[in-house]
Amino acid sequence: MLNRLKNLTETLRSALRPAVAGAVAAALLCSCATESAWNDSDIALETEGPAKLKQLVEMQDRLEDVSGRLLIKNTDLCQRHLRNILGFSVANKYSFSASNAALAESTLGLGDRLQVMNVIPGTGAERAGLRRGDILLNINGHAAPMGSNAEHAAVQLLSSAVANDPSIKVTVSRSGSKYTLTIPLTLSCGFHVELGQSPSVTAFSDGNRIMVTQGMMFYAKSDESLAYVISKEMAHSVLNHPRLSGNTSRAKLLIDNLIQTPPKSTDTTGLKPMTKRFDIDADSVSLAMLARGGYSLDGTTRFWRNMAYHFPASRKKHYTSLHPEASARVNALPQSINRIKAIERRRKALPSTR
Repeated sequence: MLNRLKNLTETLRSALRPAVAGAVAAALLCSCATESAWNDSDIALETEGPAKLKQLVEMQDRLEDVSGRLLIKNTDLCQRHLRNILGFSVANKYSFSASNAALAESTLGLGDRLQVMNVIPGTGAERAGLRRGDILLNINGHAAPMGSNAEHAAVQLLSSAVANDPSIKVTVSRSGSKYTLTIPLTLSCGFHVELGQSPSVTAFSDGNRIMVTQGMMFYAKSDESLAYVISKEMAHSVLNHPRLSGNTSRAKLLIDNLIQTPPKSTDTTGLKPMTKRFDIDADSVSLAMLARGGYSLDGTTRFWRNMAYHFPASRKKHYTSLHPEASARVNALPQSINRIKAIERRRKALPSTR
């Protein structure tokens, strides 16, 4: 797999060599200058109450859906980072901070029992018929955990099955009736995509976990734009760039902090910027991941061009400060996109080996 990935990267790298002069690159970066500048105040994050809780749940659901599609469809490019996933998430009122437990009950209808919060499209859970709002009663013949430690206890109950079994069996309550479902586990790239509680418009990886901040979720308004961001961090992780850049330890600390409720700090600075070579290599792999995930590549150039315009590298807490070679990337992307599309057409034309 390492040789295969190296060959893929070398093949695609040629597509990312600058195709036009630096003056054209500057024009590309400045072509959106007529758009309004992006200010930190444009990130309209809710601060308290039911509105904040609903916004967090909506962001989490969207992050799971978009990342799930990419993680499931790119297992051929993640051979060193594979795992089985359940394909759904659960929570009860105690899954939130102590101060928000009552709010989760009144706003989201959560109680002591674990309830299905989201079912990821394309997974065995979706095919088995599991639905959002189902209440877990039984897992693999054991009563589903309840109460303040239910999520952790459920993880312990399922860990062996997820690692070793092809499916799990659950009994759920739905509209007053009970249903027993056999849910096939779904093979996925093994990266955990986390929602970070920070208004900074950024994303990064520690090699195993990918952090996408609330600010980035707000900026990347379409699912396709969010997929561009997630696939780029997946590519960095597959290519081992966090370790090679010396960012692993700092990124782990940042992620540990930003997934807390509330975090001790929302500062996302302190990571070393990616080199031009790493960024271009990650671009090539991320475009291939997008294509395999069924996302259009046509908007990538404009998205990254706007990102570079709105968040120049001098704005230290935002994405481009970690990826400062924006002009080289934007300049190279159109030619790269055409090359990836051609590679994908040839790949899809090959006889299936499954």
